[in-house]
Amino acid sequence: MNALSAFFSLETLDTRLIAQKQKKTHTLASKSRWNSREFKFYFGCMLIVIPLMFKAAIDATGPSNINYPKYARLLSPGWLFNRKVDNSDQQYKFFRDNLILLAIVAFGHIALKRATLSVFKRITPITFDTIFGFPFLFVLHGVNCLRPLTHLAMFFVLSRSLRKHKRVATLLIWLYGISSLFINVKFRLLKYGDMLPILFSLDSWNTGIVKRWDVFYNFTLLRLLSYNLDYIERYHFININPKQKEEQEEKELSKAAKADPLYNDLTRTQFPHSLTDFSFFNYLGYALYAPLFIAGPIITFNDFLYQSRNTLPSITLKRNVIYGLRLVFCVLVMEFLLHFTYVVAASKVRGWEGDSPFQLAMVGLFNLNLIWLKLLIPWRFFRLWSLCDNIDPPENMIRCMNNNFSALQFWRAWHRSFNKWVIRYIYVPMGGSNHRILSSLCVFTFVAIWHDIELKLLLWGWLVVLFLLPEIFASQFFSKYKTQKWYRYVSGFGCVINIWMMMLANLFGFCLDASGIEQFVHELFFTSQGLFFFLLANLGLFIAVQVMFELREEEKRHDVDVKC
Repeated sequence: MNALSAFFSLETLDTRLIAQKQKKTHTLASKSRWNSREFKFYFGCMLIVIPLMFKAAIDATGPSNINYPKYARLLSPGWLFNRKVDNSDQQYKFFRDNLILLAIVAFGHIALKRATLSVFKRITPITFDTIFGFPFLFVLHGVNCLRPLTHLAMFFVLSRSLRKHKRVATLLIWLYGISSLFINVKFRLLKYGDMLPILFSLDSWNTGIVKRWDVFYNFTLLRLLSYNLDYIERYHFININPKQKEEQEEKELSKAAKADPLYNDLTRTQFPHSLTDFSFFNYLGYALYAPLFIAGPIITFNDFLYQSRNTLPSITLKRNVIYGLRLVFCVLVMEFLLHFTYVVAASKVRGWEGDSPFQLAMVGLFNLNLIWLKLLIPWRFFRLWSLCDNIDPPENMIRCMNNNFSALQFWRAWHRSFNKWVIRYIYVPMGGSNHRILSSLCVFTFVAIWHDIELKLLLWGWLVVLFLLPEIFASQFFSKYKTQKWYRYVSGFGCVINIWMMMLANLFGFCLDASGIEQFVHELFFTSQGLFFFLLANLGLFIAVQVMFELREEEKRHDVDVKC
């Protein structure tokens, strides 16, 4: 039983989730309701509804469906139960097809690094990361590696040449960072020979394993911004007037004494490195760090540099093994879904004609779940690689996608390292909670542009901000009634509305296009079958929300703080 609880424990995902003892969060938790009649009724409903949800998704996309011939060509031979597999998502296809190769590279990197550091005592971990990063980058992108390296150099030149003017430097670093995304879209296929005839010979070496170098650059951009913004901040702290500097240093020492960086990721993110630590060599080691280069998770420069010199107590063999087993479990779940629900292929050809509202809803819902899994699995693979290399970045996915009723908490738990990054570099500098709407608008505008320069995603970002407003205002209004018995049920109805808004926003942004959403809404509200499903769906969502509420209380009883 202890082994099973350790397997599913949040602590094995990220020790940042374990609340500090002095907070005593368990005193705020309510008495357990798991054995109450109310929750026994909920569990009975779930035992009936969840299998029906799987059946609806399978029926809506399986060979018996009239739309199956439209997307059958997108399916590939599978290995489970003599069924075909939906490997049509290009992002996950790259990872799935190259998983064994990536595992060999990860093992080789760790073995070579440990052997090198044990033989050559003067070589530091970050020195090895820098040296290893160049051939790793060339194998990935061929001579196209010169393109992200050019952006890397431009950022360095900007921050160094404008370092005395903090606001100007910060503004231009951000402008160039965002502009680089547009530059890549416009000129990513531009040949070297067209830029300069003497370079035409490079075009025969311009592709490596991955042709789309610009996709991986988006993650590199976050590291480049982190290093250069951290440098500007540190430069101005060290070069302020002596008296103010002395006072600030005393505050920093006091903070460090109260919060040991070994145990506190916020302290590591703000760790007072010397200016010599912001060398070009360390910059390269951070930007080209192989385990996190392809897809993250994101770790700030300050935190990375600290961990390259200090191994955190959170990194243990036991935790790494359990984390690896959980990764294998997630891969098997993904394989099962890809072999039985062909929702990705169906969405690509809009193959939902004649589907019932329930089936169409499940096509969208399972599509969202596959998006969650296709991101979770690579992120956990690369984080496991990093953990085995003694670097502990934040866990990106700390909740199942279906275990969310709050848009605010959803974005804290979805791509969590990116969320921490935008809070540090965008949300707080733009005013944070004092200007929540403006800060959130800036955050989601950047997030949308960062994902892809497409109007649909920009509209998605603004739509998310719009859907955040009711939750913010309702939470502020009803917070004074938290002790009332009826609060849990009223809050549950509000959360049902919240879930509908989150699903519609994400279905629009990532799964169903405008025509799919239009058909879904029409079937939902303008047909008797749709209205009946809508009522049952609301009941099901209300039950799910009540279970989620109790799961949050259970986390408090075990001193877990998922907002950490």
